[in-house]
This record gives sequence, C-alpha cells and structure tokens, in this order.
Amino acid sequence: MGRSSAKQTAAPAAAQVRAYFDSLPPATRTHLQKLRATIRSTVPAAEEVISYGIPAFKLDGRILVWYAAWKAHSSLYPIGPSLLRAHGDGADQYDSSKGTIRFPLTEPPPVGLIRRLVRARGAELRARSKAR
Repeated sequence: MGRSSAKQTAAPAAAQVRAYFDSLPPATRTHLQKLRATIRSTVPAAEEVISYGIPAFKLDGRILVWYAAWKAHSSLYPIGPSLLRAHGDGADQYDSSKGTIRFPLTEPPPVGLIRRLVRARGAELRARSKAR
C-alpha cells in the first residue's frame, strides 16, 4: 500500500469541516466561523481536522484545541482550570467546567480571551513535547 500525502489527507479533513459547518443553522455557523477564524489567526501553523466528530486544530501532530457548536453555545476544549486561572482574564463571565469554556451564541466570541487561551494551550503542548 502506498502512503498518503499531506495533500490527500488535508482534502478529506477540509471537506469534513465544511460539512460540519454546513450542518449548522446560519446564526450558529456565523458564530462558530468567528471562533474558528480567531483560532486560525492565532496559530496559523495549526492544521484543521475533524476529531471525535467535531472540528479541531492540530499543532505539531497533537490536538491544540477542539471547538464545537451546540444549541445555545459554542465550546472550546481542552481549556482546563489551570489555563483559565493563568490566562483567563474575563473568563469568569463564561460557563466553564473541567476541560471546556462555553460562549453563548447570543454574543460574539471574545476574541482577546480566545487568543490568550489558544496561545497558552500551544505553549502547554510545546512544554509537554520538550519534557518527553
């Protein structure tokens, strides 16, 4: 069997992400597109994929963050308590749990907060890689 190239694997991932977005109601799609654009512009080297049925970004072969739309909110994962404490100025106005932060669909995603959390998550991944 031949090996698949990055170009071959990127096309199905892009199609899967597109299908995910196409399945959303228009207002929800717009909200999630803003969240996605913020992540993408914060870490341009990250690769977009579908994992566990939801969109995600990989950095250096590991999941940087997942993001998803739900009935009344969008979510960003894995954003644990330590990341929120260290980098989550303003996060206290959003619902969060052990590994997620939720943004209501009735408000635009908080770009500054998302950028800080995604950068911190990237630094966390890099630190783990160096420790190995």
